[in-house]
Amino acid sequence: MIARTHRPIRPRSRLPAILLTVAFAATACTGGPSATASARPSAPPVASPSATPLAATPAPTTMPSPTPTPAPTADPLPSAGSWASVAANGDKPSRREDATWTVDPDAGTAWLFGGRSGGATRGDLWAFDLASDTWSRIVPAGSAPAPRFGHDATWVPGRGLIIFGGQADATTFFDDIWQFDPSTLKWTKLATRGAVPKARYGSCADVGPDGRLWVSHGFTEDGTRFADTKAYDFYTGRWTDLTPAGTVPVARCLHSCWWTADGRFALYAGQTTGVEALGDLWVLTPGAGDTPGTWERAAVELPPGRNLYALTRFRETVVVIGGRGLGSTYLDDVYVVDPGTLEFQPIALAGSGPSGRGGAALIDDPDRGRLLMFGGKTAAGPLADLWALTLR
Repeated sequence: MIARTHRPIRPRSRLPAILLTVAFAATACTGGPSATASARPSAPPVASPSATPLAATPAPTTMPSPTPTPAPTADPLPSAGSWASVAANGDKPSRREDATWTVDPDAGTAWLFGGRSGGATRGDLWAFDLASDTWSRIVPAGSAPAPRFGHDATWVPGRGLIIFGGQADATTFFDDIWQFDPSTLKWTKLATRGAVPKARYGSCADVGPDGRLWVSHGFTEDGTRFADTKAYDFYTGRWTDLTPAGTVPVARCLHSCWWTADGRFALYAGQTTGVEALGDLWVLTPGAGDTPGTWERAAVELPPGRNLYALTRFRETVVVIGGRGLGSTYLDDVYVVDPGTLEFQPIALAGSGPSGRGGAALIDDPDRGRLLMFGGKTAAGPLADLWALTLR
């Protein structure tokens, strides 16, 4: 879910940086097929769970071969941190969960879109100035995405804010892609063709080393969970089904995914039928071009299962915060993922901090040496608080 700045992790390539925000849907993905059912006809087996108009006709996108697992980063991973409440300026967004918050690193602006508060689904757009901690409501001219939550969002240099999918209410789900250009303050619905994903919420997405938007898993209104993986080419508007023929992670929603430093697609935790909080980690080694790759379950020690957690890019890896665990408990723990081993390293927190929550929006603000977390939900309801986390 988003997200979701979510600094890029890239193999050692010359591609421009891409930023990610991930959002999650708070609606439990209940019902649907059993945990071992496939997500489409003739789909591969799944593993058992554990506790702007487009360019005309460019050359097809190709996927570089993965590079070997990198050596540890020069900077050691942080092991401690502390929270501080942030008193933001300007008009402020209302309480909400399952929104996306995405950073434009050149402008120093983080864009908050959508989410929900109780029965109200949001479609508003907010700009947060990272230097002054100031919110501003933005009202774009012309058409705009329908209000939604549980969508995915990412920042693509040269294009702007990109959102995919999401949910409006109990029966309305989306499979559309929109692009917001901050220079014109206008939304554009992007054309799609090919293997367009079925409308869904609670999926995960990130832009790969090939420049395509990779989307995996999710849930929709007819009781169907998905275990598919598809990629969208921004230049051709074509979706390609890249679901491997072998074993795939169990169909799920409320998870997240990211590209690792060695060019693999990682997918972590979430929720599936009969297991409200998964605790597994999978990595997809992509094939060449449009050839599906191979999923493999990572044999590493992992935190307790969770869904609806917040995730952001951090240096060459990601940070995971909180979420909803077994028994619908709200978690407040923090982990940084080792970029070489993919092990989750706990962060020792000093002093008081935000309450445990799910569905929060999280971004990295490296210029000020902090992560920022907005909103989310506790047992008492949606939130609109803003916190800064300093890691060391």
